[in-house]
Amino acid sequence: AAELEYESVLCVKPDVNVYRIPPRTSNRGYRASDWKLDHPDWTGRLRVTSKGKTAYIKLEDKVSGELFAQAPIDQYPGIAVETVADSSRYFVIRIQDGTGRSAFIGIGFTDRGDAFDFNVSLQDHFKWVKQETEISKESQEADTRPKLDLGFKEGQTIKLNIGNMTSKKGGAAKPRVSGSGGLSLLPPPPGGKIAVPPIPPPSSTAIANHVTPPPVQKSSNASSADILLDLDAPAAASKAPVSATTDLWGDFSTASSAVPNQAPQQSSWVQF
Repeated sequence: AAELEYESVLCVKPDVNVYRIPPRTSNRGYRASDWKLDHPDWTGRLRVTSKGKTAYIKLEDKVSGELFAQAPIDQYPGIAVETVADSSRYFVIRIQDGTGRSAFIGIGFTDRGDAFDFNVSLQDHFKWVKQETEISKESQEADTRPKLDLGFKEGQTIKLNIGNMTSKKGGAAKPRVSGSGGLSLLPPPPGGKIAVPPIPPPSSTAIANHVTPPPVQKSSNASSADILLDLDAPAAASKAPVSATTDLWGDFSTASSAVPNQAPQQSSWVQF
């Protein structure tokens, strides 16, 4: 896996100063004011690279690109890279050679923005390392957990409730009753009866067609009693055809208007 890893460049700064620093005599931290800041011991280019989970600070010559020193970093912040107590532009790094020897040197940037980019590149890399470690740990824990067996055992059944009907899996469906007109109706409940639909009332058109038309007026010598008797006679009504456009009540007004013109006759009726 180490052979398949490739090296990526995280940050490049063209100007960096290198200082020899005195050994630390107390736990108060490093101070850049103790260094000879006006006379750096070496000046060159800085590159921050990564290979796998390890980052490297490489100090190279500006022209030839020859490696002057490099500092491998396994974690940040840590002992491999430390900030100074009195400035944000200076750092103390631990360089190592191929034989395993190490030394602490000071580096500094002229521009404060370069120091900020250098710090952020290391923070981003180790933030990614932390996320990769957590994801790998979660995947390993998921593999070790017992897996749930959600399959049906031999002979195990399942029961489904659909509305108010309870059926067992694999059971036969109830037949559907076909009513009149080809409509499929559900079977009636146990002990129930099918209600007969009520007969609709006759429409107004049918009533109008069955109204008995008024009788035809007879001769002028007919009395008032004969007119009333003629209203009750069905035979006379069946003889006169009724037109759809004729007013059914017109004959009544005609008969009533003709009564005063008739001559008064002797009858048992009292006129009002």
